[in-house]
Amino acid sequence: MNRRLFILMLVIGLLSLGGQAQSVQFRFAHLTDLHFSPNNPNPTEDLLRSVAQINATDGIDFVLVTGDITEEGDRASMEKVKSCLDLLKVKYYVALGNHETKWSDSGCTAFGEIFGSERFEFEHKGFLFLGFNSGPLMRMAYGHVVPQDIRWMTERMEQAGKDKPVMLVTHYPMKDGDVDNWYEVTDAVRPYNIRLFIGGHYHANRNERYDGIPGILMRSNLRDKDGKQGYGIYEVTSDSIKVFTQRIGEPAKQWASFSLTEQYYDRQGKAEKYPDFSVNQEYSKAKEQWVVQTGVGIYCSPAVEKDKVFVGDDLGCLTAYALKNGKKLWSFASGKRIVGTPAVSEGIVVFGSADRNIYGLNAADGSLRWKVEAAEPVLGAVTIHEGIAYVGASDKTFRAIDIQTGKEVWSYNQVKGYIETKPLVVDDKVIFSAWDNTLYALEKATGKEVWKWTGGLTRMHFSPAAVWPVASNGKVFIADPQRAMTAVNLQNGETVWRTFRSQVRETIGLSEDGERVYSKTMNDSIVCYSTLTDTPEQVWASNVGFGYEHAPSMPLEKDGVVYGSTKEGLLFALEAKTGKIIWKHKIGNSLINTVVPLNGREVLFTATSGEVGLIRMKK
Repeated sequence: MNRRLFILMLVIGLLSLGGQAQSVQFRFAHLTDLHFSPNNPNPTEDLLRSVAQINATDGIDFVLVTGDITEEGDRASMEKVKSCLDLLKVKYYVALGNHETKWSDSGCTAFGEIFGSERFEFEHKGFLFLGFNSGPLMRMAYGHVVPQDIRWMTERMEQAGKDKPVMLVTHYPMKDGDVDNWYEVTDAVRPYNIRLFIGGHYHANRNERYDGIPGILMRSNLRDKDGKQGYGIYEVTSDSIKVFTQRIGEPAKQWASFSLTEQYYDRQGKAEKYPDFSVNQEYSKAKEQWVVQTGVGIYCSPAVEKDKVFVGDDLGCLTAYALKNGKKLWSFASGKRIVGTPAVSEGIVVFGSADRNIYGLNAADGSLRWKVEAAEPVLGAVTIHEGIAYVGASDKTFRAIDIQTGKEVWSYNQVKGYIETKPLVVDDKVIFSAWDNTLYALEKATGKEVWKWTGGLTRMHFSPAAVWPVASNGKVFIADPQRAMTAVNLQNGETVWRTFRSQVRETIGLSEDGERVYSKTMNDSIVCYSTLTDTPEQVWASNVGFGYEHAPSMPLEKDGVVYGSTKEGLLFALEAKTGKIIWKHKIGNSLINTVVPLNGREVLFTATSGEVGLIRMKK
């Protein structure tokens, strides 16, 4: 064989090998951020055009859908999305986005009922795909991956083998500022062969790294500024993953690629950054007396009576713990997650569940006393006053229930949105808000409507609904839909005053003497206003230094101390009359729900990351 012929044959062979290396093993499509709305037909049209083009494209094996499929998280919109996705000729898999988790009248349970589960897993041609929820659930905060989902992921990957190539599918990017416990997720999955995180959220193509692990965020399916809908296409070859943008009616354009042979991160390493806990050294007298890690997400505050603490969780369990040491005493399983804070009185614990029931339990042993069925999930917090439990549900009904018998005393069914707030009982009235931009006042004895207040906005995303209203000196106080601290006349519902001086969001609290009202601003500070005047009069403002803040955790006063908490795991205590910082303590990096102060030195807390605990200030 002459030299020229040998070289020619070698080149042909190399080209052949190259072609084999790049041969497509499988292809899939990626839809995200559909934002279906009851009042806007465009997202429906956008999705249908994408579905039609995917169906007309050869070689698409399946479709991933990474959240924000609706605008308002409502069942009707999700059912409409499913009817459109069902037109696909291939299988599809859907993960929740924050619009399904934060603004959910079902507490996300409708999503599971419609799409089968809040998670998904499947294998395809040697790859394991795991889809999961990245929150936040019902509480405005950063995204969050609950402990049981992290545990589920690692168990599935362990079963598959550590070298099995894995693609993780969610909505949020796993980064600081997006997901509060990103480092827990990346540390948990790092030992495994993660090839790609796939998500959305930002409505734009982004090539990311999450502590070294590659991540892709895809453009929204919604039409862009040029009026073009679009989605993603992934081609998986024997040695790479190629990522394309597919605009409707145009050729696909590759914009990213990832090696399947290169290792992008140290599988024995750790996160590049962790939260800063140095504040605990600065305020060293605040100590954790006991902390229980339940291993399950918690979205409600604790309730306490005598020697017991009662907490509901994401798996639907209402659990009693010993106040002294956090020992688990008993647990009662409802059918679905508990979001609203329970209440306890006269030895009876009352709570609502997303399983569409309101329960009354014996506080001593957790045995069932009674239950009241609602037509939809019960996400509202409970208030008990003089033996009557007051609670709202997502069936647009507010109920008064005798805690001894479970008998419904009255119900009010004229609410226009779902209810998550903790009702206020004051004088002869019950006051609550709903996700319809409305504050309601009913007669305590009969449930008859007395007045309604609205800030005039119609978008449900800006609502006083998460606020636990307080009242003093003839006024009801809320943080209103336009982020103004607002005082409303208790008798007639007319606005007494509003102030935009301090931009506040979804928090309000009252002093023990009723002379001051507290709120959390959206940047660093707690503000205090007088309840005595008919004009807004600021008493003090305290820079606590918690940064950007929008979580609905209420400031509460006990024995001259104001307690509060943040979306990034910080608890703090201030002098009630001056706002001076007494102590701060960081538990973790996730939302601390509204705390329960026991006295001027002790405070109970729960966190979305699953902790229940007691903090004490040492003398």
